[in-house]
Amino acid sequence: MSPAAATPLLGDRSPRAFLARYWQRRALLVRSAVPGFAGLFTREALTGLATRDDVESRIVVRTGRRYDLLHGPFRGADWKALPARNWTLLVQGANLHSDAADALLRRFAFIPYARLDDLMVSYAAPGGGVGPHFDSYDVFLLQGFGRRQWRYGRQSDLALREDLPVKILRRFEPAHEAVLAAGDMLYLPPSLAHDGTALDACTTYSIGFRAASRTELAQAFLDFVRDRVDFPGRYADAGLRPTREPARIGTAMQRDATRQLAKLRWSARETARFLGEFLSEPKPSVFFEAPEPAGSPREFAAAARKRGVRLDRRTILLYDNDALYMNGETRAWPRGAKRALQALADGRALSPTQVKRLESGIIAALYDDYRHGYLRAG
Repeated sequence: MSPAAATPLLGDRSPRAFLARYWQRRALLVRSAVPGFAGLFTREALTGLATRDDVESRIVVRTGRRYDLLHGPFRGADWKALPARNWTLLVQGANLHSDAADALLRRFAFIPYARLDDLMVSYAAPGGGVGPHFDSYDVFLLQGFGRRQWRYGRQSDLALREDLPVKILRRFEPAHEAVLAAGDMLYLPPSLAHDGTALDACTTYSIGFRAASRTELAQAFLDFVRDRVDFPGRYADAGLRPTREPARIGTAMQRDATRQLAKLRWSARETARFLGEFLSEPKPSVFFEAPEPAGSPREFAAAARKRGVRLDRRTILLYDNDALYMNGETRAWPRGAKRALQALADGRALSPTQVKRLESGIIAALYDDYRHGYLRAG
């Protein structure tokens, strides 16, 4: 998508205009954002995903002002126990299990993949919803089949109710209201409160964007640094004198600890490497499936030159000027292949023509990714 080209997805605005005026600033309601869209999953397909151990799923049931939260995987008896109204099934990471869902997520590639999180799909019975709440990240809410009423607006009070298993605002005063039908979309910036209620049985597709807290980022970086710390030697106190206060921590020991820890240093390159690995690390629930049979390197090369290659939908491939970052690992740029691998990361695929231009050593490296399930041929 060209940054300057208007698109129905953004209400006939260009990505550039949308980012300049709305992104992280204000809500945007778009009618017919995806013309003809009625969703990618039926109720049966979503409940089927929610029975799997490798899929994160939840059910929220509302009874008056009370909300109950259930965690998957679910079984047949769980569905039979649900009431006719006022419940919602939430399936996280639907893009990891469906090519069509992954393709929908990639329609938002005008925003860096380093910010893109996942596609959550919800099915709601009439009256279903998760209550008035706010998110700490940007989200596009695309309506599938059925209708959902959204109320939303900035709040002066973001305090939460303490008596519930879900994060529900104690007070909610919406400034706007809209009913979304199939193909309509609502963009909401972080911390803008919203409450969606199903008017009919319906599905909603939530395209979410990650935004790590400063504390989360710092803790992850400290883990990264810890694995690289190597201070030789050990604390020593030759000449120590007898003490009358054995419980006191001596100032000499404190000064020594301060002096040693002050030696911790990291460079901009190390920070960049940490960020690349952190942002490309798949979620703990993600597992890759190796092809069976994998075939020989020669067979893979022939298939890749004939049909091209594409990243597995679970693979995260990012890059900066110095390196590639695939699924939490740093890789140096192979000589002569930087442009092609940038194209693979950006477009998620290489055409047969692009593969044919690669040296045999690069194709051999792609075969190794193929064997691990990170890459597909064709």
